[in-house]
Amino acid sequence: SLTHVICHTCFKRQDRLHRCGQCKFAYYCDRTCQRAAWLNHKNECSAIKKYGKAPTENIRLAARIMWKIEREGSGLAEGCLVSIDDLQNHVDNFGEDEKKELHADVESFLEFWPSQSQQFGLQFISHIFGVINCNGFTLSDQRGLQAVGVGVFPNLCQANHDCWPNCTVIFNNGNHEAVRSMFHTQMRIELRALSKISPGDELTVSYVDFLNVSEERRKQLKKQYYFDCICEHCKKQIKDDLMLAVKEGEGKPSAETVKEVIQFSKDTLEKINKARMEGLYHEVVKLCRECLKKQEPVLGDTNIYLLRILSIASEVLSYLQMFEEAADYAKRMVDGYLKIYHPNNAQLGMAVMRAGVTHWHAGLIEAGHGLICKAYAILLITHGPSHPITKDLEVMRVQTEMELRMFQQNEYMYYKMREAALKNQKIQVMPEPSNEAPPGLFHKKE
Repeated sequence: SLTHVICHTCFKRQDRLHRCGQCKFAYYCDRTCQRAAWLNHKNECSAIKKYGKAPTENIRLAARIMWKIEREGSGLAEGCLVSIDDLQNHVDNFGEDEKKELHADVESFLEFWPSQSQQFGLQFISHIFGVINCNGFTLSDQRGLQAVGVGVFPNLCQANHDCWPNCTVIFNNGNHEAVRSMFHTQMRIELRALSKISPGDELTVSYVDFLNVSEERRKQLKKQYYFDCICEHCKKQIKDDLMLAVKEGEGKPSAETVKEVIQFSKDTLEKINKARMEGLYHEVVKLCRECLKKQEPVLGDTNIYLLRILSIASEVLSYLQMFEEAADYAKRMVDGYLKIYHPNNAQLGMAVMRAGVTHWHAGLIEAGHGLICKAYAILLITHGPSHPITKDLEVMRVQTEMELRMFQQNEYMYYKMREAALKNQKIQVMPEPSNEAPPGLFHKKE
């Protein structure tokens, strides 16, 4: 759905992109991006032109992998630790529905694959689809905010899962601004350490978001990646008590009341998803407020059902420019996340950044600056100093620091100047709330 608004080379979102004149499918920022893409796009271009349309992402990726094998062979390239032939495909573990999907993908692939290209056996084609299914990494847009594609990086497939990992994988689009070509940095995927790692320790990454009780994470991992998680956090159910916390003290709710509120929360989340799909954002806010009214006397501050509603409410209210209420919910969400997530978690960093921007929009400069500094410290570790989103955050940090000094010197003058500045420029509308979670590390075919 994003093929015509995002450059197919650098993944930058642009209003006006140049379309490939041959296949009419690929879009690029300019000739530089188009030339950079040609090696990978050349075969795809003529195949799409002949086929009459672009196939699904998984078929396009399978075809790109096989064209690369046709060009370079399937042996180990320089710097590659493992061949794509040796990666797990888990085809033997597929259920009936997955086998049907695989069969449909293979048939569609054979229709798309040109007769003049190297021909591969059905078993190998099935292997490639299996590899994509359980070894695909999510690729995000240039700022790291939206999932735009999927890629397979064999070296990184060697990193095993841990719910509390010591590394993270981040996709860095690099810098492709032609006017600053001397500062160009290459697009790359990075394995980054989240804390000190001792010699001999295994490097691990998390295949799923930690914000779920251990039983749910284990179910998800079994379903998507076909293994039983035996990490410390799952075995000892660490943090499960926080994620299912209820109000303590004299008026502690009964187990029956807690069960009712959790069920009400689940039902509300379904209604919220439906309203978001239809763009009914005021309805989403109404549903969130109703749900919070029921949750607040019963659920603890770190309960994941409360945190999910707070996250949605803060995001949608920001989009509707109701910043003060959004900031209040964002603060409570961040306070809960900080008690649950690993201190250097990419999703935590993004949530803290969002909360900081919301506070700034609400005119709460002290809290806003504090949150932006906290987010910057996390993203420096998870994304690194050269990532576009870290650079954006550095600019925000400097700006809010200057504003905070002005605020501390003369509060009245600060608000007057802020008011004048906002009047003279269009209020920047927050990005439209996405129905998707922030891009996760690992892709799973929906």
